[in-house]
Amino acid sequence: MKRNPERMKKLSPYFFARLSQRLVEMKIQGRDVIRLDEGSPDMPPAAHIIKALSESANQSDHHGYQSHLGTPALRQSWIDQYRRLYGLDLDPDRNIIPLLGSKEGIFHLSLAMLDPGDIVLVPDPGYITYTRGALFIGADIYRMPLLKENNFLPDLQAIPSEVINKASLLWLNYPNNPTASLADQSFFDQVIAFSKQYDILVCHDAAYTQVTYDGQPAPSILSSPGALDVAIEFNSLSKSHNMAGWRTAAVLGNATALQAIFSLKTNADSSHFRPIIDASIAALDGDQDWIQERNAIYRQRSDLVVASLRQMGVKADLPSASMYVWASVPQGWKSMDFATQLLEQTGVSLTPGIVFGDYGEGYVRIALTASIERAREAMDRMGEWMTSWH
Repeated sequence: MKRNPERMKKLSPYFFARLSQRLVEMKIQGRDVIRLDEGSPDMPPAAHIIKALSESANQSDHHGYQSHLGTPALRQSWIDQYRRLYGLDLDPDRNIIPLLGSKEGIFHLSLAMLDPGDIVLVPDPGYITYTRGALFIGADIYRMPLLKENNFLPDLQAIPSEVINKASLLWLNYPNNPTASLADQSFFDQVIAFSKQYDILVCHDAAYTQVTYDGQPAPSILSSPGALDVAIEFNSLSKSHNMAGWRTAAVLGNATALQAIFSLKTNADSSHFRPIIDASIAALDGDQDWIQERNAIYRQRSDLVVASLRQMGVKADLPSASMYVWASVPQGWKSMDFATQLLEQTGVSLTPGIVFGDYGEGYVRIALTASIERAREAMDRMGEWMTSWH
């Protein structure tokens, strides 16, 4: 093959794809690997969701193509969730498009909304797809540092004026991956005012808004006054309802931006399998009490992990939301070296902070995606390993 397009050179292999290959090799060698790296829930969805999938799959006419907009019932279920959680009154025909997982929507947004040379404001550390989609289209990235001293919120006033005046998109993600930090509604209000001033589309990744530990969902940026003029929000059932592999999500908000995404998607992909649609409706409309029970399990795991890390002398804060612990690496280590050596010598797999950007250096992300017994075993292995070189 002679062709090697320049745009593809900007997309290095995804970190978790490379990691997965190494983990397969280790398992073939008989190594016992404990995965605390990827944010893939280890617990299943509620039984009524799986039942809805099965019943729909048994319908003989549920196996053909579906509309790119899903069914009216699916869109209404997403709208009803936003009304239930946030008191918002969104239009199911203008303010929502179902997605095949939020990752494809995030990547497609860059293709739909950007031209080469446009500037995109991206949090650092942050989810890598915000950057990869923009680079693929030839846009320029301005990285906004997320610093502990600012509660891992970007300082919008520190962005140079020559950057702001050329910026087209602003990415945010709260509860945050990887830092597990929260943003309150007043911060979102400031972001909307900022975006209106400079005519920037705000893109909020809200994948973790229902993975919280105080019994309340984290705020939606769409609740801020004027948000529908300048903002869209990506939401997903992957983390909220333990449906990561089902690839079911939605983008809601500004109708003009959504129409651009829709136009691209009609040329790039097809819609969900009908049983996935019906199961998503069951997830959105059915009993939600189980989510708090699931979150309590994450809380138990985070308590164990953070307490264990502190006993090792590793700095880590208890998360208020998300399914991650953001922990400092020991002095003298780079995050990639620390995570690699920990994996090779103990079989415990964490994500090095540098994967999420330059400002992620000095940290590792620990996913709360193993049972309490396996998490305890992982912390014991890590503690013994660190003791061996102290």
